[in-house]
Amino acid sequence: MNLPNKLTLTRILLVPVFMVFASLSQYGTASFSSGWYLLAGIVFALASFTDFLDGYLARKWKMVTDFGKFADPLADKLLTTVAFLYMMRDGVCSPVVLSIILAREFAVSGLRMVAAGAKGGKVIAANMWGKVKTVLQMLTILFYYFGAALSGPSDVLGVGMLGMALCWLVALVTAVSGLKYLWDNRSFINTAK
Repeated sequence: MNLPNKLTLTRILLVPVFMVFASLSQYGTASFSSGWYLLAGIVFALASFTDFLDGYLARKWKMVTDFGKFADPLADKLLTTVAFLYMMRDGVCSPVVLSIILAREFAVSGLRMVAAGAKGGKVIAANMWGKVKTVLQMLTILFYYFGAALSGPSDVLGVGMLGMALCWLVALVTAVSGLKYLWDNRSFINTAK
């Protein structure tokens, strides 16, 4: 297993670590602790950096693999979906936003399975819109966790309101990226039996 793929697996392993820190405190409640949010933000930032690094190294060293094309977006989905679940728990991310994110991810993953099972078994890599979606999701999550940690419980409205606006922007970009992905790969849908 090459280094970029190991970095992808590291990102997957960081998801439960992030979950531990994110679950130890709830923004806007008496049990809020900025330290847990800061640690969750640091773990998420580290995991997000592995996303940049694994792709950069895989392209630079010409180590792009089918496993990487499959596991990299899966690791991103796990990491960001878990973070949005905790943001929903905190009342910052609407269930509608999370539903759009999940619908897009299920549709894209389903299409990838159809493509892999097609004659010749094609692995469809992420497109530019998918990368923009992932970066925007990660930046929104980083803003929320670091913003919550730095502002403390006294600025629930500021962090929460901007976080909500960013979540709705994420929903819009996620929907557009999903529709573009499905449109660009519609040949697999049309030929599926």
